[in-house]
Amino acid sequence: MKIEPPKSKQPIPKNAKRVFKGVIFDVYQWEQEMFDGTKETFEKLKRPDTVVVFPVLPDGKIILTEQEQPSKKPFIGATGGRVDEGEGVLSAAKRELLEESGYEAEEFILWDAQHPTEKVDWIIYTFIAKGLKKVADMNLDSGEKIKLLPVTLDELIDMATRENTYFAEQQIVLKLFEAKYDKKKRKELNELFKP
Repeated sequence: MKIEPPKSKQPIPKNAKRVFKGVIFDVYQWEQEMFDGTKETFEKLKRPDTVVVFPVLPDGKIILTEQEQPSKKPFIGATGGRVDEGEGVLSAAKRELLEESGYEAEEFILWDAQHPTEKVDWIIYTFIAKGLKKVADMNLDSGEKIKLLPVTLDELIDMATRENTYFAEQQIVLKLFEAKYDKKKRKELNELFKP
C-alpha cells in the first residue's frame, strides 16, 4: 500500500534553515518577502508524523485504550504513536498496534490523513485494522500505562463526542459527530468498521 502524504497548506520552503533541533520538535526559519517589499522572519515547527490505529475485533468491537502518560491527564484513544525515523507509515501502524495491544492485523485501511495545524509540519494518519489475531503481550514504553477497552461503534461515537471525556483522537471527532447526526454518514461508518 503506497500512502501519499497530504499537502501542507504552509510548507516549509527549501531555503528554510533549521535553527533548533529538539527531541521531538525542530524549528525552521526563513526570510519571507511581505506585500510591501519588506522582509520578515517566518518560522514553523517540524515533528515526526503520527499513526493512529482503530483495531476491529472479529465480533465487531473496536479496541480503544485507556492511557496514562507522565505529565498528561488520563485519556481514551486508539493505539498509535510516532513514526520512527526511516520507518514507513504503514510499518509504524503495524508496530504500534502490536506494541500497544499485542495484535496483528491482516488488513489496514487508511481512514484519514491530515495536517492538524498549519504551524507544525506534522501529519496524523488514521487507520482501521481488521482481521486481528492476538500474537503477543503488550510491549509498552516506560512512559505508558495502557488498558485495552473493547467498545461498540455506538460507544466509540458516544465517548468521542461526549463533552467531559478526554478523547485523544481529535482529528476524527468531526467524522464521528457527522455519523451521529447524519444517517448516510453513519451507514458509511458502519461499513468501514464492519469486521
